[in-house]
Amino acid sequence: MDKLTQAYREFVEERNWGQYHTPENLAKSICIEAAELLECFQWDNNYDKEHLCEELADVLSYCIMLADEIDVDIEEIVLAKLEKNKQKYPVDKARGLSTKYTDL
Repeated sequence: MDKLTQAYREFVEERNWGQYHTPENLAKSICIEAAELLECFQWDNNYDKEHLCEELADVLSYCIMLADEIDVDIEEIVLAKLEKNKQKYPVDKARGLSTKYTDL
């Protein structure tokens, strides 16, 4: 993640775009790009893998920039959330089910 974060820091700095990268703007951009990712599946499950990967990269890129802007470690927060989800969805109750944790 450090390599990706540094690459985006350099990209943004070279273009003087940091002034626009407020947490709010980056969160908006994540949502916009996520909608474009979803658009790949708008009418059916057939998708262009290259286009899908480009949209996924856009979502991830904005997530990396937001994490950097608010000074959090992506690996740390994702693993912490995974631990919470393990507690909410214990294997013995959730295996093979899509039921929300409150209904397990």
